[in-house]
Amino acid sequence: MTKEKRNRAWYGKNDRDGFIHRSWMKNQGFPDHAFDGRPIIGICNTWSELTPCNSGLRDLAEGVKRGVWEAGGFPVEFPVMSLGETQMKPTAMLFRNLLAMDVEESIRAYGIDGVVLLGGCDKTTPGQLMGAASVDLPTIVVSSGPMLNGKWKGKDIGSGTDVWKFSEDVRAGEMTLQDFMAAESGMSRSKGVCMTMGTASTMASVVEAMGMSLPTNAALPAVDARRMALAHLTGKRIVEMVEEDIKLSQVVTRASIENAILANAAVGGSTNAVIHLLAIAGRVGIDLTLDDFELGSDIPLLVNCMPSGKYLMEDFCYAGGMPVVLSHLRDKLRPAQTVMGGDILAYAEGAECYNEDVIRPLDNPLRPAAGLKVLRGNIAPNGAIVKPSAATDTLLEHEGEAYVFENIEDMKANIDREDLPVTADTVLVLKGCGPKGYPGMPEVGNMPIPARLVKEGVRDMVRVSDARMSGTAYGTVILHVSPESNAGGNLGLVQTGDRIRLSVGQGTLDVLVSDEVLAQRRAAWVPEPPRYDRGYAKLYTETVLQADKGADLDFLVGKDTRPVTRESH
Repeated sequence: MTKEKRNRAWYGKNDRDGFIHRSWMKNQGFPDHAFDGRPIIGICNTWSELTPCNSGLRDLAEGVKRGVWEAGGFPVEFPVMSLGETQMKPTAMLFRNLLAMDVEESIRAYGIDGVVLLGGCDKTTPGQLMGAASVDLPTIVVSSGPMLNGKWKGKDIGSGTDVWKFSEDVRAGEMTLQDFMAAESGMSRSKGVCMTMGTASTMASVVEAMGMSLPTNAALPAVDARRMALAHLTGKRIVEMVEEDIKLSQVVTRASIENAILANAAVGGSTNAVIHLLAIAGRVGIDLTLDDFELGSDIPLLVNCMPSGKYLMEDFCYAGGMPVVLSHLRDKLRPAQTVMGGDILAYAEGAECYNEDVIRPLDNPLRPAAGLKVLRGNIAPNGAIVKPSAATDTLLEHEGEAYVFENIEDMKANIDREDLPVTADTVLVLKGCGPKGYPGMPEVGNMPIPARLVKEGVRDMVRVSDARMSGTAYGTVILHVSPESNAGGNLGLVQTGDRIRLSVGQGTLDVLVSDEVLAQRRAAWVPEPPRYDRGYAKLYTETVLQADKGADLDFLVGKDTRPVTRESH
């Protein structure tokens, strides 16, 4: 017996309510047979001109619609909040959970049977997945796709990664401001997300590794005609998924998230994948912890892309993309269902590498172990993370005196002081940048190297904070310290002159002062007052979880799949 479609509760009634739902939709020119019981597919679109990464999604939505119509479905596009990573203040991460709320309630309230998530910019993909997971309909992802390679003075340049590098070169006097400004126009040459392995391309890669998109979704450039063809095929597939009743929770499982962790290591993915996967797992009901990310600690770095390597996403695509990576990881992947209905290994079938310098074989990796490392100690009893593949090897075991910035304003006001009392061995500490403190946990953990040291040739130092960093960034940067300073974490008690010991090998991060001294400092500690007292930011500050829990809002964890039975008239 065929299961009745969810949309029939809206469009299948021969009464006043059914009349209202159908009649008002018909003002767009839809005929009677569009409401004959066929699957109604929602196209959840984060297109916006204020989100340049996602500015091509309006076109891709048309490709999805073609596929839905071809398969006998009825496509309906709807907008949700769009989070422009490079445009929003104080940080797009503040609004990830608001997007998730928008997505969840839109899917629940409308009469749709399945949903295609159109996203790509850093927070849009995880925000959409979080919201969709809490309703648990058949769901599939189409990503924006990366920009074409940046070009400047005849060479490739990478979004984010080269911004950080050029900025330091200007501060060191090694690059003119005129050249710096000239590179600006050549860096972003087309629609799409960062063409480095930043958070956007990382999330697209792990989504493919989880089986939540069709194969090749991660790396096809935004302006490549094959991405439009992929959108068409995705529209066709979501109709089939509704008929087969393949829900998001059947694809996003512990096994698929473990595959995402393994893939994130192999591609040299962003540290931000940790916080997003934790939040997605919380929505699905999977008990994922920071310790689970150690699964990827021994996975070799296979993808030679910035910031961990030298190539860009366009090169990754032409070398074979994620199917090749999954083929190389074949013996390590967990059996897991995909949106295609079969196992994830089907995504690796027939994969061929066309450039082994871009996608390395297992026996010739870029680094022998590339996974993120979890650190614990009296600074971070609930954990912190570091990305060894983007760090300086000699700094992964380090002890030095702390120089503390109490907040972001303190850091910006003083980092370029010529008399700043720091050396290359100093550990820079930044407070007040966690989920509650900023609020929103911004990408400022990769603090600039002090100007005086930059001029001396220093390009990396150990940096510790409760912030995040861009997936395009690099350096020996300790991130996501939990609990954060504004939540009473010991990071808030660290003082300039304290010695800090880091051991990535041992997985430890400690300030070398006694428990008694920390207790005395805690007794004198006064928390900063919240920066917002109204609206969403107030709700966020009062209910956000710490980084080790995914920084979701506490009342949004989990899902609610109950049908909506009450009408609006």
